[in-house]
Amino acid sequence: MHYYRYSNAEVSCWYKYLLFSYNIVFWLAGVAFLAAGLWAWSEKGVLSDLTKVTGLHGLDPVVLVLVVGIVMFTLGFAGCVGALRENICLLKFFCGAIVFIFLLEMAAAVLAFLFQDWVRDRVKEFFENNIKSYRDDIDLQNLIDSLQKINHCCGAQGPDDWDFNIYFNCSSESKSREKCGVPFSCCVPDPAQKVVNTQCGYDVRKKASKNQWDDQIFVKGCILALEAWLPRNIYIVAGVFIAISLLQIFGIFLARTLISDIEAVKAGNAF
Repeated sequence: MHYYRYSNAEVSCWYKYLLFSYNIVFWLAGVAFLAAGLWAWSEKGVLSDLTKVTGLHGLDPVVLVLVVGIVMFTLGFAGCVGALRENICLLKFFCGAIVFIFLLEMAAAVLAFLFQDWVRDRVKEFFENNIKSYRDDIDLQNLIDSLQKINHCCGAQGPDDWDFNIYFNCSSESKSREKCGVPFSCCVPDPAQKVVNTQCGYDVRKKASKNQWDDQIFVKGCILALEAWLPRNIYIVAGVFIAISLLQIFGIFLARTLISDIEAVKAGNAF
């Protein structure tokens, strides 16, 4: 192994190890996400039969966890190795990827603000597709239940959206015991009830008057609930977005500075 001594310009150890520390966090987080995703897939038997993923019409939350894990693992690894080995190619890859993600986030935020109706329609369509697959995947089911319980909502636009699911559909052909009902996460919680009643939504929508639903289930759609939640928590959302943006800009700054130092050292040794 050869060690090089640079007589003139030097690579800043401060920036080098600060960038390494910055990336080791992302790398470890990526490993954790990948491990959690693969464990969840193994529990569902997906690793032995990948058609279970392709056969799901809705979103499998584990796929999102794995994608985030792969991106974080790859960028963290490239940043760590690039910083330690002073490898310009890896550092440029890391820097370029962070810049691309940052620009993608900015573009998404601007487009979401400018085309709110289009975004609302896509969210509605996305939610309805996942309602159809509610019973097909346990992770998707838990995600929808959590969303409905936290936001006190039911369905995309309202409880009738559960007609999209074959188990909750009110059609005469349905033989399901959950026919014309809603998931338990739509039910108004009873403070005196310590054990969750998973059958509380059975037959609710068979009642002729929708005014009778109010005492038993949430009647507000989750899209309306999220639209109402955003203005109330705009400072929290903005704070999180700014914090993430600053972290990305800081990473870009460290990478560019280290690249400049390495290039200056190579240029100095060329003479």
